[in-house]
Amino acid sequence: MFVSGATILHADLDSFYASVEQRDDPLLRGRPVIVGGGVVLAASYEAKAYGVRTAMSGGQARRLCPHAVVVPPRMSVYGKASDAVFDVFRDTTPVVEPLSVDEAFLDVGGLLRYHTPVKIAAKLRADVRGRVGLPITVGIARTKFLAKVASQVAKPDGLLLVPPDRELEFLWPLPVRRLWGIGAVTADKLRTHGIETVADVAELGEPMLASLVGGAMGHRLYALSHNRDSRRVQARGRRSVGAQRALGRARQADIDATIITLVDRITRRMRTAGRTGRTVVLRMRFDDFGRATRSHTLPSATSSTEPILAAARGLVSAAGPLIAQRGLTMIGFSVANIDRCQQLELPFGTSADPLALDAAVDRVRRRYGSEVLTRAVLLQQPEK
Repeated sequence: MFVSGATILHADLDSFYASVEQRDDPLLRGRPVIVGGGVVLAASYEAKAYGVRTAMSGGQARRLCPHAVVVPPRMSVYGKASDAVFDVFRDTTPVVEPLSVDEAFLDVGGLLRYHTPVKIAAKLRADVRGRVGLPITVGIARTKFLAKVASQVAKPDGLLLVPPDRELEFLWPLPVRRLWGIGAVTADKLRTHGIETVADVAELGEPMLASLVGGAMGHRLYALSHNRDSRRVQARGRRSVGAQRALGRARQADIDATIITLVDRITRRMRTAGRTGRTVVLRMRFDDFGRATRSHTLPSATSSTEPILAAARGLVSAAGPLIAQRGLTMIGFSVANIDRCQQLELPFGTSADPLALDAAVDRVRRRYGSEVLTRAVLLQQPEK
């Protein structure tokens, strides 16, 4: 039965990298698979059952699941799979808003004369499975926020519609971490005040929430707890490429190692996709739940690791006093002003082509795995 108003789909591939590995190697199907050796980039649901999680150290993951199969990442293969999935999305509806390489919002309101959203979503899932060979979960709701929550609840390999007349009935019993912006630290803080479900947030009231987590976050959480989200799906290409990581009580050396890891990941993805960018953006979250953003625009567009890494380090260095004062719990970078091609420049005053070095490293990693080449500074980091 079609319920008027629920026309937003959130489509999210299940354990994307690990699912690609299981697709391409039948011997891995049904077995716990970990992608990445030093740091877990993805884990199959069989590995997640043992507590393995993305961004966990490889050593910890192997202790939790000693019989897991560890495979090196194949970023170029994942990039091609992502492109194929987005072809399915755009064959379904022209209104597609990418969120990352493995998820997107779709608005199917213009297709209702032909099919219900549930039938559209079912066909999309079948097409992704048939054309790309991957499992995908789809949530359907009236708002972007609730569609994403629905897909999280329906995982893995599921489909879930939240009817508009039952939104709060669905939302309120869920744990508070289902609300966007609430991580482990914030959830623990709210739990000390007896706030464990979305219903608790809705009943608490905005002023009290603001006193606990800050005005901006309190306002946002209270609105989401009542499913107030006016954002519409916006069809667009990818405007930036980014990555982020949560931090514990990080030392400066740990922060620098994280910068290197994130920038290396971002620039490899850019080169695989044939994209360049000019603006490096730093995003920070602090102990007091506040956030800050800094950016630096390069003289020319690039996908080379060195200039982007230098800009990222410069942004963090400039933010050093703020970090020292407020503590850093999350750091992220993105490269914006994305273009499809590399603008060629005459190499006046340069002794080597940094892109040639990057390309050589990429080729070695594609052939022998990401762990075979790494920066020396990362080898000095103790295993967490």
